[in-house]
Parts: sequence; C-alpha cells; structure tokens
Amino acid sequence: MDDEILTIFCICDDLLKTLGYTDHPQAVMSNAEVMLVAIVAARSFGGNIAAACRWLNTSHWIPNMLRASRLNRRLHRIKDCFLTLFAIQSATWKTQCVSQIFNVDTFPIPVCDNIRIKRCQIYQDEIFRGYKASKRRYFYGLKLHLLVSQSGKPIEFFLTPGSTSDTKGILGFDLNLPQGSIVIADKAYNIYWYEDLLAEYGIKLMPIRKKNSKRPHEPWERGLQWLNRQTIETSGSLINQYLPSSIHAVTAEGFELKVVLFVLAFSLSFIFK
Repeated sequence: MDDEILTIFCICDDLLKTLGYTDHPQAVMSNAEVMLVAIVAARSFGGNIAAACRWLNTSHWIPNMLRASRLNRRLHRIKDCFLTLFAIQSATWKTQCVSQIFNVDTFPIPVCDNIRIKRCQIYQDEIFRGYKASKRRYFYGLKLHLLVSQSGKPIEFFLTPGSTSDTKGILGFDLNLPQGSIVIADKAYNIYWYEDLLAEYGIKLMPIRKKNSKRPHEPWERGLQWLNRQTIETSGSLINQYLPSSIHAVTAEGFELKVVLFVLAFSLSFIFK
C-alpha cells in the first residue's frame, strides 16, 4: 500500500509540473497531495474524501491536512488534471494493445434509488431516467460509456444522462484507434451507416447481430465476439467494485467528478498488477 501511494503521488507531482502548475508559497497542501487524497479515496474508501483524509493524516503521509471545505475547493480547481492523467494512461494502454481488439459498452451510474427520485437535488429532469436492458431495471442518473482494450484497460469514456441510447452513445467516442482495429459491441450498436463510415478510416465496428440482420457475421467473427465480450463485462464489474452503494455528492459537478475518479482509479490499478 505504501508503494502504491508513493507511486500515485509521484505521478501526480510529475503531471502537475509538466502542466505548469505551481503551489502558492503559503499553501498548506500541495496540488499533488490534493490529487493523492482524491485518488486514494476512490481506490480504497468508496469515494469518501473525509475517510481518506483521516487515514492519510494518521498514517503521516500528509501531516498538514486541509479542512473539508477548503480541500473540496482545491479539488475542483484542478479537476481537469484528472482527465489529463486518464488521457496519458489511456494512450499508454493503447500502445500496449498489440491485438488491436477493443470492446465498448455502457453501464448505469445511479444517483439515487427510484423511490427517492422526487427528492433528488442533484438531477431533476426526466432525461436522467434510464433503462438497462441487460439488468431489466430502470435507474435514475448517468450512463458511463466505456471503451476498453482486449485486456480490459480503459481507453476512452464519457458520461451522458441515463436516457441516452447506446446508439447515440457510440457517436460520442473519438475512436482514435490504429488502422485495422476491431471494436466489438453488443446488439444495441448495429448502425450500418456508422460501420461504413468507420471502415473508411480502417476501423471495423463489429456489433453482435440480431437474428434478422441483413449483414450476418462470419462464424470466425462470432467466435471472436464470444471470446472478447466478457472483457468489457468484467471491466464494468471491477469499476462497480469501487462504487459505494450511494455516491455522496452535493452538486452534479461533484457527482460527475467522483465518477471520473472511480474510472481513473480503475485505470491506475493496472500499474500495480
């Protein structure tokens, strides 16, 4: 655990120096320490910033800990750095994916139980009510659209309201992948015109076909899908392990930042394997 914390701190410190961030001479905590608190909270404390602060303080990793309100303001001030760190990690995972086979899927991120929707203060529009067909249940919150490599390492992700369909969601990916890449998806991603468009750039979108599809796959393609679909499901389950039963947040911006931290924590976990 100590080696992991030291590694995360060094990564954050090097990133901030590269981006040109400097700490104020009177700052009690450095920006790298603020990032460390957030990532440790996502990795080990279910996103509970206060619990991570207490542990890091009593373990003497950060002896001069800021109060919760001040730490929260500092955290939101450098929130873009977490996305930059994820982009650097994903570029590394992309180069390590020799097979050039990727998987895409969506996962629900509920903000509250259905019975508490009317009392939810973070999101209040009907657009956030979604349905997850694989789990046969409705939820209220966001959808996590995730692209992973064949080994399960996250390459791209973004968040949308819960009612956004997977068909529209696939259009949100940059899909900045090498030529010859194969992107495997489930039945919801059967968009023929988009498959043709990606084929012009050397990327093959290979969703699972419906029985009445006009473009049935070859047997070897169906076998490749069967072998790789479990990867994305496993990645979703591993991210779900970081999520608490209820993500504590006061604003939509804070809720979304915590989801980003959970995905980043999942990405960083591959460093320590």
